[in-house]
Amino acid sequence: MKRNESTEGRSVRLLRVGEQVRHALSDILMRGEVHDEVLASHLVSVTEVRMSPDLRHATVFVKPLLGQDEETVLKALRTNTAYLQRTVATRVNTKYAAKLKFLADESFDEGSHIDSLLRAPKVAQDLAPSDEEE
Repeated sequence: MKRNESTEGRSVRLLRVGEQVRHALSDILMRGEVHDEVLASHLVSVTEVRMSPDLRHATVFVKPLLGQDEETVLKALRTNTAYLQRTVATRVNTKYAAKLKFLADESFDEGSHIDSLLRAPKVAQDLAPSDEEE
C-alpha cells in the first residue's frame, strides 16, 4: 500500500511535533525540573518551536516574563540544553531526540514597535476618517 503524503501532511506533522516539544519544555520549566538558579528565579514562556523537516533539530523561541534578563535566561537555557534534550526526548515519542537551539522571541518587540508607529501623530492623522470622502 502506497502512502500518499502531501507537503501539507508533512507540515501538519512538523507543527504537531513542534507543539508537543513546546508543551514538554513549558512543563519542564514550569515545574522547576531544571536545577538552575536563573531558571528557578525567572518565569520563561516558550512561545514557539519550529522543527526541521527531518525532526532532528528544533528552534525554540523563548521570552522571559516582562522581557527581564533575557540574555541571562538564554545563557542558562543553553547551559542546560543537554538535560532539556534528554527530558524532552522521553516525553515526545519521536525516532530521534531533537537538538534544541534556544533563541529570543522578537515577535513581541516587533508588535510593540508597529503599535507605537500606528499611534504616532503623523500616522494617526492619515488614519482618521476624512470629511472630504463622499
